[in-house]
Amino acid sequence: MSVEKASRYKITALVFIALFAALISAGAFIVIPIGPIPVVLQNLFTLLSGLVLGPVFGTAAVGLFIAAGLVGAPVFANNGSPMGIARIFGPTGGFLLGYLPGAFAAGLIMGFPRPGAKAPLWRIICAAAAGVLVVYIPGLVRLKFFLNVDWRQTFIVGFFPFIIGDAVKGAIAGLISPRLRRIVARVFSS
Repeated sequence: MSVEKASRYKITALVFIALFAALISAGAFIVIPIGPIPVVLQNLFTLLSGLVLGPVFGTAAVGLFIAAGLVGAPVFANNGSPMGIARIFGPTGGFLLGYLPGAFAAGLIMGFPRPGAKAPLWRIICAAAAGVLVVYIPGLVRLKFFLNVDWRQTFIVGFFPFIIGDAVKGAIAGLISPRLRRIVARVFSS
């Protein structure tokens, strides 16, 4: 790969990472409060990051989003209140950190987008489901210890009210990701 082509590739990657980090951030402004955990579109865009950009660039986009929130940018749901690192130590902190492995899991199953490559439906479904469910692992663990309740109560508060909405968001991400992957693959290959 020539130096010029490698440089264009890196710039393209950075642009996509920044674009998806901005989309995830924009997802904070659509909030439906239910209990201590708000329903937002951030997880839809987080999932899309992994599905569309693959494990490395998708996770990097989520990392950029989290880094922006940690330094005080109002990118987390509920207008980032509390802002910065305090949000990670609140009840939703585990879900925010869960976005990283969620995007990685979805991206790992899908792989990096390649021109002309079409993912079979089963792979898209598995990637979307894995991405959604992996977010819940650190989220529920953090919520359990924050609320100081048993696992049954943790699932009642932090899983059951949200899983149907998250499944719908996963289905939406799965439906639109093939088209976006083709666009991304075309841009990277040019």
